[in-house]
Amino acid sequence: MKTLPKYWTLISIAVLLLAAGWIAFTARTAPQGTQGRIPAPQPGFLAPDFTLATLDGGSLRLSELRGKPVLLNFWASWCAPCKAEMPAMQRVYAEYRDAGLTILAVNATHQDTLSAAGAFAADRGLTFPILTDVDGSTGALYKVRALPTTFFIDADGNIVDMIIGGPMSEALLRAEVQDLLDEVP
Repeated sequence: MKTLPKYWTLISIAVLLLAAGWIAFTARTAPQGTQGRIPAPQPGFLAPDFTLATLDGGSLRLSELRGKPVLLNFWASWCAPCKAEMPAMQRVYAEYRDAGLTILAVNATHQDTLSAAGAFAADRGLTFPILTDVDGSTGALYKVRALPTTFFIDADGNIVDMIIGGPMSEALLRAEVQDLLDEVP
């Protein structure tokens, strides 16, 4: 077997050392996430802000809830999994609202009707805010492709988890909400 001349060995070692140094340098200086500064509808990012009308005629802006954990749920009155998970959401809200939890239920009104959403909320005794996404812009902002879709947002306004589809069990809801509340200072 033919051996490499000494200078090729030295060049190979130098290239390897430069490559290792470059990897170490870029790993240390690369940003570690966005620290919540860039809004995006996925875990690890700031929840995109929106303002929507409520069923009772008011309006609500997500960013006004900073300092509180928020469960943001997109739903429709005709959605079977939505119907199944709403009673559990109401029970969790009743238990944790005094601890600071806010639940925002965004009705996909562009696929539903205001009267159906109102009847749904009244029939189930929902006491958390019901928001109406009349033109679908908030659902589009959050890239909602299936109902229900739920985002768990911490007190700093960052999405910590999301669940597409359902119904969510009450145990899962409680675990996610407890994790949010445990992070509140």
